[in-house]
Amino acid sequence: MGHGAEPAEAKKIFDIYADAGGNFIDTANVYQSGQSEKLLGDFIASDRDHFVIATKYTNGTDSNARISEKGNNRKNMMRAVDESLKRLKTDHIDLFWAHISDGMTPMEEIMRGFDDLVSSGKILYAGLSNFPAWRIARADMMAELRGFAPVVAIQTEYSLAERSAERELIPMAEALGLAITTWSPLGGGFLTGKYRKASADNRLSKLGMLVHTEKTEKDTLLINTIFDIAKDTNVTATHIAIAWLLNKASHSNSALIPILGSRTAEQLNATLGALEVVLNENQISRLDAASAVALGVPHEQIQSSKNNLAGGQHIKLLVGFA
Repeated sequence: MGHGAEPAEAKKIFDIYADAGGNFIDTANVYQSGQSEKLLGDFIASDRDHFVIATKYTNGTDSNARISEKGNNRKNMMRAVDESLKRLKTDHIDLFWAHISDGMTPMEEIMRGFDDLVSSGKILYAGLSNFPAWRIARADMMAELRGFAPVVAIQTEYSLAERSAERELIPMAEALGLAITTWSPLGGGFLTGKYRKASADNRLSKLGMLVHTEKTEKDTLLINTIFDIAKDTNVTATHIAIAWLLNKASHSNSALIPILGSRTAEQLNATLGALEVVLNENQISRLDAASAVALGVPHEQIQSSKNNLAGGQHIKLLVGFA
């Protein structure tokens, strides 16, 4: 259903991942209108406790969802968790995410709902996916002050194609001790260079969303850099993009876990080869430079002040009068 793998192919992907030692699986009620959870429920049934299952609520399971079946509100949360438990054929969800901030539901309502679900045993842990840093920080402090079950992880897009999480989200998660799961590690396929070739069978043509494309000179420089390094190391562009993420994970103060979104067994096999790739400092520096994003205000000013202090320069206090 939709842009995804057929059930038989999905089982192959699951088996390859499990045989490689993978045990964390992330899904959502909205993926393929609930079909993803149903298939996963079948796949894990014989060995449920070996796997850490994460799923999400916020969006309805289909485009016809009514107003009370959407959003982060308590009513939708309670309805969604029960429906996900049925589809997953389990009595608990290891990690339950609010899928995306709806911009309306107070954090107090979300956190109290999570706390009730943890107390009931329906979920073990709670997380926030695609939320702004200030709301996550507020949730973390609220849980600490009120004794609610804490937020244990965040989920955000992060890759060579999208590094803006480095401005607020990743530093915040590291400071607060939150795990970081990152989606779209290949920029929706952009980082593999496959969109340089016309095709009617890819995410861009079928799904048409959550995909980066080569629109600017910077995009072209990034892809060219990836391909140059891939050629030098005799691996694929996919391997380089994932290896860069794994390097970032090895230097992070928090657990940073890339989420693989392979649509075929062939794609997953090709991706897993990145585990054997070790990039040197020069290669990391080249990729960092080609993919860098401006940190903006106030981060650039803070960094400038740090550099000045490190160089022995004085910081001037400027006082303005209206």
